[in-house]
Amino acid sequence: MSTEHPSIPGEASFVPGRIGVLGLGLMGGSFAKALAAGGAEVYAWNRTKATLELAMIETVAGELNESNVGTCELIILAGYPEVSITWLRDMAPYISPGAIVIDVVGVKRVICDACFAIAQDYDWTFVGCHPMAGTQFSGYAHTRANMFRNAPMVVVPPAIDDFVRLDVLERLKALLVPCGFGSFTLATAEEHDELIAYTSQLAHVVSNAYVKSPSAQKHKGFSAGSYKDLTRVARLNATMWTELFLDNADYLSSEIGTLIDNLQQYKDAIDEGDAERLHELLAEGDRLKREAERR
Repeated sequence: MSTEHPSIPGEASFVPGRIGVLGLGLMGGSFAKALAAGGAEVYAWNRTKATLELAMIETVAGELNESNVGTCELIILAGYPEVSITWLRDMAPYISPGAIVIDVVGVKRVICDACFAIAQDYDWTFVGCHPMAGTQFSGYAHTRANMFRNAPMVVVPPAIDDFVRLDVLERLKALLVPCGFGSFTLATAEEHDELIAYTSQLAHVVSNAYVKSPSAQKHKGFSAGSYKDLTRVARLNATMWTELFLDNADYLSSEIGTLIDNLQQYKDAIDEGDAERLHELLAEGDRLKREAERR
């Protein structure tokens, strides 16, 4: 990290317990509520002013801007990747030395590459993060303070001195105590994106494609748990997921290709009336699921 940064008139040191949040959607709004409930003073920026005004009724102390961002001990980027990167680049000179900036975006390579590069010129630290929590709904109306209770948090630390990095991570964990995360897992941005393509993005693609069957419009009275489980994330924010999918296109496309190949095997066995082959495929899937659960 550099020891120099632009001189900002009226620059102030951060205030312990003051948090800045960019974006008051499902993730950002839930962070704001959890941290405010834990005693933090939260300032936020949101593109839609009406949402910010709603949050200011009981959660947010004021609007996050150039005059107060330098007083925030922790800043959480919860906007779309491009919005988060642009905001950080514009606000970087105003962030106080010693502060920690994290993101909660669903892909890591594109945002970590950009934000690590921005942070190199300043004395605050950027840490890539991704909370493994959420719902099929979006927007501030669906936020809740317990969204992250016992959820895993994936952390992509910067390439800095080991002792400095350990100190930053311990401070970050302490600042996020009110959120109630169940675990913190370190990963590289590459590792994160490869696994998230399977565990999250592929599931959204499959669910969204599954409901395009004509049968989906006449399922009432013929569906139960299996249908609900498979279609839960068919409802999604198309604008956000388009950006996330394209930012992770290589890994996601590979996972979709693998799924297509596997589905073709089932289809071939069914079309050919090959009971033995179909049984093998089903038994193999059952076995692999059990093995994955034991890991």
